[in-house]
Amino acid sequence: MFKKAIVLLQEYLDSLGFKAQIHFELEGCFKAEGNSIDLNFNAINKALSRLGIDGEVVTEYWHNQWEYVSLFNGQSPLKEAQNLAKAIHYLPLIFSQQGVTETLIKPVVWSGDRGKLARASSEIFTTDTRAVHIPNAIQINVSVLNKQGRNIIADNCLGEYLQQCFINTSLCCSLLYLPEEEAFDRLKLKSYYGLSEELCSPCDISGGHQGSVALYKQLGKHNQNMGEETLLLDQHNQNLITQHNWHKTARIEHRLGTSSLKYNSYANVLFALLNVIDALECYLQGQCETKLASHQYQADLPESLYNTDSLKPSNNMGAIELFRRSNWFSDGINKVQLVMRSINNDEHLPKHLGDVVKQKILDGYQTPQIALPTHFTYA
Repeated sequence: MFKKAIVLLQEYLDSLGFKAQIHFELEGCFKAEGNSIDLNFNAINKALSRLGIDGEVVTEYWHNQWEYVSLFNGQSPLKEAQNLAKAIHYLPLIFSQQGVTETLIKPVVWSGDRGKLARASSEIFTTDTRAVHIPNAIQINVSVLNKQGRNIIADNCLGEYLQQCFINTSLCCSLLYLPEEEAFDRLKLKSYYGLSEELCSPCDISGGHQGSVALYKQLGKHNQNMGEETLLLDQHNQNLITQHNWHKTARIEHRLGTSSLKYNSYANVLFALLNVIDALECYLQGQCETKLASHQYQADLPESLYNTDSLKPSNNMGAIELFRRSNWFSDGINKVQLVMRSINNDEHLPKHLGDVVKQKILDGYQTPQIALPTHFTYA
């Protein structure tokens, strides 16, 4: 049902004259005998290519951490969901062929590295070798192309409105990208362990170009120029002339997702496509600018999959209950299905497809009313 729903939304976007570009980034870690190994990334990426996966693996910041990044091969959102699902399935096998004893695709790798950054530095470590608990993310990057293949994120406040759409729906749909209990531990790492200098993983729903739902236009997460292209090099291979084609690379980055074997790439592509559809319908009416909120939105995420006895009344409801009570996800699919049925007279899908997909997601969870508080052991 997930794949059929994605195809339905893709066809609806095609009927409007647009295509969504969706790309994933996945972080993980590995263990090896002796805790030291030089991975052959070229061989790993050739194995991914042979499997038909539009992605590659590169080294990441922390010791024994890696990152899977999808390639820009013009793949459809459905193919991108298939790419990530296959990568999560096959990467442990591919890594094992290089001497890796355990591939960790999980929200937190406890005591995964050691060190403490010097104040105001992102590269220099002090002599303090305390344990660092490594957070691993799954990130969704989203842009929109028109019929001419041009990225329109920078047009008429579409990017700003799409960002607002993601911000507005990220709370009720947190179950999709935080699919297991340890995902909520990842959100608390910086505050519980005093790792704010070492870790930059987001912990709430926020906007701007540095928040957890970031809009990248001229500037990226670290205030770097976006879309920088070299036009001329000197004899030492140094840039002489560059241009900043940021319109081409403008995108939304949803950075709240957590690495997990339970992460459903198909459900998260549906989440992204439904937000794109909401934004485009407003864009086509020329109303993005007038409908934008006048302030930066920021909200706490739930504390657990399950309802809690939190002292903050607004946080009592868990991710499962928030998703169960919200109809945005299911209604969005149902609405598109109704429109496409009137266009194509297509009866091959079950009625109320959105309700079917939503229930399929909820069927994977039991829902006790109260979750026990998480007990952290301080390193």
